[in-house]
Amino acid sequence: MSQLHIVFDNPVIPTNTGNAIRTAAVTGATLHLIEPLGFDFSDKHLKRAGLDYHDLADVQIHPDFDSCMQALPGSRVFAFTTQAARWFTDVDYREGDVLLFGTEPTGLPAEHRKHPRVTDEVRIPMVPARRSMNLSNCASTAVFEAWRQLGFAGGV
Repeated sequence: MSQLHIVFDNPVIPTNTGNAIRTAAVTGATLHLIEPLGFDFSDKHLKRAGLDYHDLADVQIHPDFDSCMQALPGSRVFAFTTQAARWFTDVDYREGDVLLFGTEPTGLPAEHRKHPRVTDEVRIPMVPARRSMNLSNCASTAVFEAWRQLGFAGGV
């Protein structure tokens, strides 16, 4: 199985997290959610988006950003942001890498993008004059590229 980590910093849209739960389940990645969350796990949209994958995914909830970073010692952390110059496909991913994404309305706050644990800031390319991609689509795009580079370890 993949030993990648997807981190959502303060997610607020339950369907995005539900979709990320499915992505984590099918890739073997661990999904980390940093509180506060904009929903609770009984939310019907979260359950619908995650379908029956909730029990198949490794989901960990952290009370704050620093706690999450402490739970991932030694891992490289790639902050996904529209503010970065480097494309996410220019990274040579390794087992244990962390793919960090910000909250849906505002992205990653500057203090998290510039946190000492962040290895680099990267972006997913888009055509000009577009604000951003959907959070769960970004996470899926990123984790599948990293997993592809790792030879789809554990996949069939």
